[in-house]
Amino acid sequence: MERLVYLDNSATTRPCKTAVDYINRALTQNWGNPSSLHGLGISAEAEVTAAREEIAKKISARPDEIIFTGGGTEANNTAVMSAAGGRYKKVITTAVEHPSVLQTVKRLENVGFEVVRIGCDGRGVIDLKELESALCGEAALVSIMLVNNELGSIQPVADAVRLVRKLSPNALFHCDAVQAFGKIPINVKSLGVDMLSASAHKIHGPKGVGFLYCKKGIKLNPLITGGGQERGLRSGTESVPLIAGFSGAVKELPDIKAQENEIRNINLYARKILGDSGFIDINSPEDACPYILNISVTGYRSETVLHFLESKNIFVSSGSACAKGEASYVLSAVGLPAKRIDSALRLSFSRENTREDIELLYAALSEAVKKLRRSKL
Repeated sequence: MERLVYLDNSATTRPCKTAVDYINRALTQNWGNPSSLHGLGISAEAEVTAAREEIAKKISARPDEIIFTGGGTEANNTAVMSAAGGRYKKVITTAVEHPSVLQTVKRLENVGFEVVRIGCDGRGVIDLKELESALCGEAALVSIMLVNNELGSIQPVADAVRLVRKLSPNALFHCDAVQAFGKIPINVKSLGVDMLSASAHKIHGPKGVGFLYCKKGIKLNPLITGGGQERGLRSGTESVPLIAGFSGAVKELPDIKAQENEIRNINLYARKILGDSGFIDINSPEDACPYILNISVTGYRSETVLHFLESKNIFVSSGSACAKGEASYVLSAVGLPAKRIDSALRLSFSRENTREDIELLYAALSEAVKKLRRSKL
């Protein structure tokens, strides 16, 4: 059977064995309602509690600061919409955030909030001086992602938090860490954030579950009301199997720093072999998170190349999976020319990838530029 080369791990990852085992256990043994007071309910509640503790340890948080959600998008929406209940009507974010932040911020703008979208440099990194200028006058919320989902650019979140605390001390600070959690070390105390979002299916867990870290003492407005689950911030019976699967994925995570170094070696190998090809441009900055590498086979439409690779059992993204093939506003924000943007592909790695995957990708791309008709971009 032809080898499957999966290089779209920022879109989703293959569920790991521990996650699947934990899901099955919750489905077949701990299937009670965790809000019920009888034995089956108590067993289900214990499953959720154990998961909360496991996840909290990974970011140096308290277990009661972890709120389970239906995924990273819901966590981001909850964090951003929390700004709507305060007395300040100003929100600051960046031009390169995930759509689940940008579109939610747009909703606030439509009801009268002042929204400031900070730009970035050619590496996709924000300018702290621009943030400083935006902080004149009290803000309700600042939302800055940790790792960009298209380029892998790492934002100076801790520095941004310190600036916000100095110039707008009443503002809440939210960080979208969906592409960072489980991949690079995260300590919410060191970062200083009030809220942080993550998702299970980016780290070999199931789809449909994520969490929002909410620092003790921070009061949020829930998106979903009802039975008062998750400290009243996310009502509805908890999905114990998905939460358990999230815990299983976290348990199976290797040492984060050691794994980051392994992925960096694969990333550097890819940069070398692809960058030296003469027909591939590297779009991600050198200091990006190593799990993401954005490239352009300039002159060939990304969707055409993507499907050619698929025919070779190689799977990548054209930009962000969330964009569904639309032109990348992130690549536009960093100033890439239209030809590079229309030819962009995102490679994203996991611990399952090897150098052989990169070699097979390079061979397929070399074949693609010989066989495919060059597009008029």
